[in-house]
Amino acid sequence: MWRAEKHNTPRHLNEVRQMDIEVAFADQFAVMKYQEEVMKHIIENVIEKCKEEIKLLNLDLKIPKAKYISYDETIELLNKNGVKIKYGEDLEPECEKKLCELFKHSLVFVHSWPTSIKPFYIWPIDKKVSGGFDMLYGGMELSSGGQRVHVPEILIENLKKKSLNPKDFKWYVDAFRFGAPMHAGWSIGLERITMVVCNLDNIREACLFPRDRDRLSP
Repeated sequence: MWRAEKHNTPRHLNEVRQMDIEVAFADQFAVMKYQEEVMKHIIENVIEKCKEEIKLLNLDLKIPKAKYISYDETIELLNKNGVKIKYGEDLEPECEKKLCELFKHSLVFVHSWPTSIKPFYIWPIDKKVSGGFDMLYGGMELSSGGQRVHVPEILIENLKKKSLNPKDFKWYVDAFRFGAPMHAGWSIGLERITMVVCNLDNIREACLFPRDRDRLSP
C-alpha cells in the first residue's frame, strides 16, 4: 500500500504492508474483539516459536490483555496523568505512549471517537460520536478501524460536513446503492507490529527494503 503523506518520522513509511478485514453485520465493538484475538494469536505464536530471537533481542514479551476505553474517558485519563489534551484533538505520540504505560502489556482500544476527527466513511452514532476506534500497543497506534457508513444518503451528508464534493466520490457512494449491509473493519500495519514486538527504534529496521520520500530503490 502506498501513502503520499509528507512525513519523515521513525514510525512512518510511504510503502507499507497492511492486514485489512471487513465484517458484515458488525459494529466497532465486534471487530475490536476480532482484532484483540488476532493480536493475541500473533504474539502468542512469536513467544512460542521465536524463543532464541526473543532472548537475543532481550525482549519482555507477554501475551497482552485488552483494555477498552472511550475517547471521552481517554481525554479525562490523560489530563489526570499530566498529558494536556482537549476534547476534539487527535492523540499525539505522547498521548499514545502514556496510555500504553498506564495499561502495560495491554492492547488499548480507544473507541467512540468524535465524528469531527474521523473520516467521512466512519458511521456516526449520533451528531457528536462516531463508531471509530484506534488500537494502541507498545507505545503507539498500530491500527485504526470502525463501523463503516453503508447508507448512501449518510455518506453524502458526511462528505458535505467534511467540505468534500460528493460528485468526486460518486463511484464510492454508488457502490452502496445495491443493498450493502452494515459492516465494520480495521487495518493493521505489519511493519509497525514488527517494530513494536521487536522493540525497534525505527520502522525502517522492521522492513527489508524501506520506501519513503527519500528512498525508492532498491
